[in-house]
Amino acid sequence: MPRYDRWFDAFAKEWGRRVGVDVRVEHVVPESLVSRTQALIEAGTGQDLIEWISPPAQLEPYLVDMGDLQAEAVRRFGLEQPLCRKAAYNPSTRKYYGYTHAWAPCQGNYRKSLWRQVGMGDGPSTWDELREGGRAIKRKLNVPVGIGMSNELDSNISVRALMWSYGASVQNELEQVVINSPETVAAVTAMVRLYREAMTPEVFSWNQLSNNQGLIAGRLSYIANPVSAFRTAQAEAPRIADDIFFKRPLRGPTGLGLSGPQPVFVYFVPRFSRNVDAAKEFLLNLSANDASSTYQSELYNLPAFPAVVPQLDRWLSDDPFGARPSDKLKLLQDAATWTANIGYPGPSNPAIGEVFTRSILPRMMARAAQGRQTPKQSVALAEAEIKPIFEKWGSRGLLCNC
Repeated sequence: MPRYDRWFDAFAKEWGRRVGVDVRVEHVVPESLVSRTQALIEAGTGQDLIEWISPPAQLEPYLVDMGDLQAEAVRRFGLEQPLCRKAAYNPSTRKYYGYTHAWAPCQGNYRKSLWRQVGMGDGPSTWDELREGGRAIKRKLNVPVGIGMSNELDSNISVRALMWSYGASVQNELEQVVINSPETVAAVTAMVRLYREAMTPEVFSWNQLSNNQGLIAGRLSYIANPVSAFRTAQAEAPRIADDIFFKRPLRGPTGLGLSGPQPVFVYFVPRFSRNVDAAKEFLLNLSANDASSTYQSELYNLPAFPAVVPQLDRWLSDDPFGARPSDKLKLLQDAATWTANIGYPGPSNPAIGEVFTRSILPRMMARAAQGRQTPKQSVALAEAEIKPIFEKWGSRGLLCNC
């Protein structure tokens, strides 16, 4: 959110001026964030404080333990959202490899006028309804559904939501690989049908802005995204913004509708940092100012410590940024109940972090959707990619030994 970036840059520099720390902020495009961080760690020098938009669990061996910071934050600000805690904590090592200060729920965004024309003015509530209604809109109006299957954040979150709704997951509660299951094959089969009936090939090459841009341009009937697409539309295409409405995550055969946070904002301090204490003090100050942070993000960033922003529910039920109707964002008040960490039903451990940043699940879906493999073959290949990752991290003592 550009407004937040402007606020944050000024906030960080003003904090540094007050406490006598030279603060420099560098913005990095999401697509290069992982590789840039890995290069810094290999070089053993660089920024003292780095923020990722997904759990940096696979970096744990190279990061400062933030357990003391976490304890102090809870003492000052109250209990943290459980999903935020899970995004920065490894229960196997009992180490906080990061500090989560905010998160963004990922809900369905649909164009009401398009769905009304096929008799579904309230939008889809299940993956089957998305396919059926999306197919009807594509045939009648030539406007497809937009669920990505590429190497980017939105795709990674969306395919996990689909899998969870079918009872599938990468791991179980004991951090054992369980992806090669009938439930996963069924979820991949559902994605194949959705793609062939309601989508177009562009979803295989999307970046993180593609679904936003497609919705705002009127080229998509439905996407899964936080409020950023809607906020951009308010500024660039007000008519489209008024037509965008929100839905909770789609349900599957299990009746479950979950999504991962998109994104979850996790700061971490590399071991090479020479300013660890200053970095921790900055993060405490950032959380202390969560009311301003949430507001300046136009309600994109939700606070990890809800007690710091008691006015949040009021803002969501009466949008201060001109949503029409003004209660359009009200469903986000209970977003924490339908948002899960990316390792669900287990933790966001280093293996899960690597599976996520390597986009193994979107590639699994894409191979089947493109007809290069059957769903069963593609799931088996994903398992063959994932098992060595878990074995590697397990051998280093960073996964559960039970």
